[in-house]
Amino acid sequence: MSGIKHLSQGIIEDLGRRLPGQRKTQREKLGLLVATMLDVRSANLMDLAASLPRATGRVDMRYQWIERLLANARVDVDWVMAPYVGAAVAEIAATGQTLVLMIDQTQASARHQVLMVSLRAGGRALPVAWRVRETKGAIGFVAQRELLIRVAALLPEGLGVVLMGDRFYGSPELIALCRSLGWDYRLRLKSNLVVIEGGGWTTTGDCAARGDHLLTAVGLTEKAIPTNIAIIQEPGHDEPWIIALSQAPSTYKALDYGLRWGIEAMFSDFKTRGFGLEDTQIRYPERLARLILVMALALYWAVSTGMWDCAHNAAPAEKKTSPRGRKSSPEA
Repeated sequence: MSGIKHLSQGIIEDLGRRLPGQRKTQREKLGLLVATMLDVRSANLMDLAASLPRATGRVDMRYQWIERLLANARVDVDWVMAPYVGAAVAEIAATGQTLVLMIDQTQASARHQVLMVSLRAGGRALPVAWRVRETKGAIGFVAQRELLIRVAALLPEGLGVVLMGDRFYGSPELIALCRSLGWDYRLRLKSNLVVIEGGGWTTTGDCAARGDHLLTAVGLTEKAIPTNIAIIQEPGHDEPWIIALSQAPSTYKALDYGLRWGIEAMFSDFKTRGFGLEDTQIRYPERLARLILVMALALYWAVSTGMWDCAHNAAPAEKKTSPRGRKSSPEA
């Protein structure tokens, strides 16, 4: 049995445990393609077809096999991901930590953009849910709202959640959605947004310029959506961080926004530093979303394997870490 087939058996069995209602043929095909993705580390379908362990020796037939799987409307991306996300969330919730979600967009190909929500786990980001659109511009609030409501449905009640987003997501609509979901947030704001305070108005940029760095219960934009704002000017940075946040504003809480960079590293795993998503020639958004599903499952397997190995085969330097240090670490 080849290494890919051996690995695929483990993935197929895992899918069976997590998704007992999944069709057997779908499970076997998905498991085989995920294993091939882990081996090849490429999103290019020809690269995958060349290594796919199928009985046929013709690469073009293996390529068609992959295309048919990605075109299969019965492969529900959200449904397949749900138990993987649930397991990761349960593990974080067991530690008593706040769940950190990140929302961002990345270009998947010359014609497609991906809007994704990821989860901070083990010091990195893991994909939770995504939407693919054929556009060269930003994916707007309607899709953002749909995606975040879907993510909210995956989370247990009573769990502390904080959403991170860059300047495109610092909108009154998204702040209002977070409030309705009971989520905390750290959303970076643009410097030209209207701030209503004490009956008058100014802009976020003016507040930063005159040194008003902690604003409590101000209105944001003409819609006057209530929020708190903290402004930080880090040494060596040309622009300040202007952060909308749900709790009482402080420099310490605003610095949480730095956790958002985990999603950038995850996008690199999908693209230039990892699977090379931008090299795909897929034309249809729904097929591209299923290819991302294959990469997401591969990433979950790679990360979980690495974390297991770290726990059971720690390097000498890791073994010397004091128990107190491990316990106090937020990643413990």
